[in-house]
Amino acid sequence: MNAYLLWAFAIGPVLIAEALLARYEVLAYGSGWRTPVTKLPEGVPYARGAAPDSPPDAYLVYLDGIGKRRVRDSRDGGQLVKALIARAPELRVLGQVQPYSPLAAPLAERPVWKWLRHRIGLLLFLHNVMQIFVAADQRYRPLYNRAVGSQISTQLRLAGYRPDSGIPVVLLSYSGGAQVAGGAIDELYSRLRSPLLLITLGGFHNGANDLTRAEHLHRLTSSSDRIERVGTWMFPQRWPLFRGSAWNRADRAGKITVHRLDPATHVGPCSYVSPTAQLPDGRSHLDRTADTVIALIRDRHRVTRVTEVSDHP
Repeated sequence: MNAYLLWAFAIGPVLIAEALLARYEVLAYGSGWRTPVTKLPEGVPYARGAAPDSPPDAYLVYLDGIGKRRVRDSRDGGQLVKALIARAPELRVLGQVQPYSPLAAPLAERPVWKWLRHRIGLLLFLHNVMQIFVAADQRYRPLYNRAVGSQISTQLRLAGYRPDSGIPVVLLSYSGGAQVAGGAIDELYSRLRSPLLLITLGGFHNGANDLTRAEHLHRLTSSSDRIERVGTWMFPQRWPLFRGSAWNRADRAGKITVHRLDPATHVGPCSYVSPTAQLPDGRSHLDRTADTVIALIRDRHRVTRVTEVSDHP
């Protein structure tokens, strides 16, 4: 018991400090104290995949989970993004967006956090967890949404996206990235006037963000994903009882489609992005996830092309 008490006393002040610091960035953004970062490190492209000199079928922005700490990294070492680029050369893919930084500043590149990373690495994850709850807090949510929506818009423009081009923007989000993706919709639409398609993978979000401007939301989930299930229990806006919530309004409007990826887990050796966990058909979980995402995007593109042809015989 004494060991647990010592641990509680040691981590308690850290949690309080982190809870206060988590709000700093969004307030600094709103007040104009600091300017969001737009330039990427040397050697990092603004997008990969389809060449910028010809219009791609879609721009895909990957918003990773709480493991996102740098421009380059992701929870799976970039394997999902690489798989998408290899399988769908018609997509232009952005993986550098910092969903847990309203100032678009990579966490692991900050001097203090570099020191902490080598000593208390868990704090980097804790910081991003706190950012999810800041993004979900009704007091900060509008400002946070505007900040990250602006960041995504800027990165898309730098990657070659032209407003009013009609090229769809796909927001593919993992875990807590779903909170950010849903919040970025209105700002993205106002800046780019682009068709917006959302794909959540084990999405952890509060269901409060308005999805009116989104064409559709595809929810990739699994009965073995306990972390996503916690989100559906934790936030009342996700409960069917609250029919007036943004999530339930979108569901009634037919904007949400569920796709089962059983038996994948949220994290670990059997996660959605595991290259080793095997399915009965011989594919890995990573293969299936990439194939599913690409099929959804291509199906949207095919339907749009058929509609355009029928409208202009």
